[in-house]
Amino acid sequence: MVSAAKSGVFSIGGKTKVHRLGFGAMRVTGDGIWGPPKDKAEALATLKRLPELEVDFIDTADAYGPEVSEDLIREALHPYKGLLIATKGGLTRSGPNQWQTKGDPNYLVTAAKKSRERLKVDTIGLWQLHRIDPDVPRGEQFAAIKSLLDEGVIAQAGLSEVSVEEIEAARKVFPVVTVQNQYNLVTRGSEDVLDYCEKHNIGFIPWFPLAAGDLAKPGSLLDGIAKKHKATPAQIALAWVLKRSPVMLPIPGTGKVKHLEENVAAADIVLSDEDFKALDKEAKKHAPA
Repeated sequence: MVSAAKSGVFSIGGKTKVHRLGFGAMRVTGDGIWGPPKDKAEALATLKRLPELEVDFIDTADAYGPEVSEDLIREALHPYKGLLIATKGGLTRSGPNQWQTKGDPNYLVTAAKKSRERLKVDTIGLWQLHRIDPDVPRGEQFAAIKSLLDEGVIAQAGLSEVSVEEIEAARKVFPVVTVQNQYNLVTRGSEDVLDYCEKHNIGFIPWFPLAAGDLAKPGSLLDGIAKKHKATPAQIALAWVLKRSPVMLPIPGTGKVKHLEENVAAADIVLSDEDFKALDKEAKKHAPA
């Protein structure tokens, strides 16, 4: 049986236990992460399949659509029995593939409250700052997050695309329970952040976790390991990410049921230490300069 439970369990903030293989709900929207999905029925079917596959951690954001992803999650899954719905705020949209930071404290508070209304919950289980706005003092942004925690609008809070220094600054204001940075076999710029998260038991949510670049070419090491496991290179790349750290919470996303099932099947793949190290060594040769 295909099940995310095979990925193991992590307790976010020591309070909320989730299966380590989650789901990113960005791709249930339209092209350019803008507007409704081309096939709404398929997007809803994908979301409804999540609990059946024991995926209990879903990551979204108010900027996905914008608002479309949160609305679809509510339509498909409310009242979220046994699910942690994590969302984000701090980016605004002006069109397809357009993203602008907006860290004004009043905006962040209003955005979180609107997400709470869209998701139809009393308290958002996990809310993350989508980006630190460089044009607003970060202390003001962190204070806004603390106010959301104090008011009970959100239960726990995290950050996205941050450095170790930024995490440490935020932790002086509120408990940082998750960090969401880009990370995969070939994109490894956040190794120090991952190590810091592991040391402090902070959940590390790697976005774009399936990427393998040139490593996935026919005849490559990754291709050979995939064939050995009767798996796809993307599944092996995901299995590698899961094995990399016990705080790793990958959230591969899709708007199609078949692709979702393929992703979750990666939780069943157990890489040997030898294969893990060989892929690690090979991937570092392909990492962006």
